[in-house]
Amino acid sequence: MRTILCFALVILFFNCKTEPKKETVTQEKPTTLMAGSDTLIYEGENHFKSIRQITFGGDNAEAYWSFDDQQMIFQSNNADWGLECDQMFLMDVNDNFKDKKPPMVSTGKGRTTCAYFLPGNTHFVYGSTHLDDDACPEVPLRKNGKYVWPVYDSFDIFVADLEGNITAQLTNEPGYDAEATVSPKGDKIVFTSTRSGDLELYTMNLDGSDVKQITNELGYDGGAFFSPDGTKLIFRASRPKTEEAIKEYKELLAQGLVQPTEMELFICNADGSDLKQLTFLGNANWSPFFHPSGEKILFSSNFEAEKGFPFNLYLIDLDGKNLERVTHGQTFDAFPVFSNDGKYLAFSSNRNNGGTRDTNLFIAEWQD
Repeated sequence: MRTILCFALVILFFNCKTEPKKETVTQEKPTTLMAGSDTLIYEGENHFKSIRQITFGGDNAEAYWSFDDQQMIFQSNNADWGLECDQMFLMDVNDNFKDKKPPMVSTGKGRTTCAYFLPGNTHFVYGSTHLDDDACPEVPLRKNGKYVWPVYDSFDIFVADLEGNITAQLTNEPGYDAEATVSPKGDKIVFTSTRSGDLELYTMNLDGSDVKQITNELGYDGGAFFSPDGTKLIFRASRPKTEEAIKEYKELLAQGLVQPTEMELFICNADGSDLKQLTFLGNANWSPFFHPSGEKILFSSNFEAEKGFPFNLYLIDLDGKNLERVTHGQTFDAFPVFSNDGKYLAFSSNRNNGGTRDTNLFIAEWQD
């Protein structure tokens, strides 16, 4: 759950790695769903060789690939699918859901966030509030006039099979446990928890054992992903420094809230050592993911925006150099995730939404 904007003319998309509010902008519809002169690829988006739209309504995000790149799991709150808040859905990579609904693989109860495949491609981990209440928890958007995100203490992390049957519960501590992702090596899970009293990163084995705290600095540490070789972690973090900012952060967290409008990217070894701040851009920098080379980070940011939007995708080297803008939309591009073979990029975008507030999934053929 990551905060990203506090603007009056924007809307919220809530999920595991937090998302921003977005401006409603009317866009022309493309004549096809592939590249070329197609308006799904904007001028300057030279890393996209082709692109496909996967979903066509609601808020859809955090699409993560199976280890064999044949399936994806994502979250959606599409009202046309009978949803009131985010649930998890499974898809084959060649599917699209313009005229059909994908199979739901969460319980349909509570709110879910951040699903991620486990090795073997037969099970996945995800966060859910369903043990606390069958109903969707409320989503406060503002506190004292400022944009906030809820950090539900009812979130725990579960394992389920591809039919949606829960096979294990990995966390059972008081407080928030969510935002779980799995190492490409298939040996560790990284997640965010408030068990220490702050939002810190932890790792654990695939069965929930050997839990280790790997960050320990005041602020929201979340949305972490392993490097392709499993040796490093990239994540977003807030770092309140002034007395006033620290007081505000602690007061909000005590109410199960965070204010995610100022975040930078941090990188460290998988055990938490050699922690370094990667970006110093200002505003909200978040949803980072390693380039297949392991030498760059792709992330979403609104650092160039004067009013909080647009959010676009950027590449940056591991030493913070060679910043490059990848997408050129006027609203919202985020949640970039490379396939394991490095050939495709899944991401969420407001493009081609007909001027609505819908955020849809896209898969682009990537070229360096």
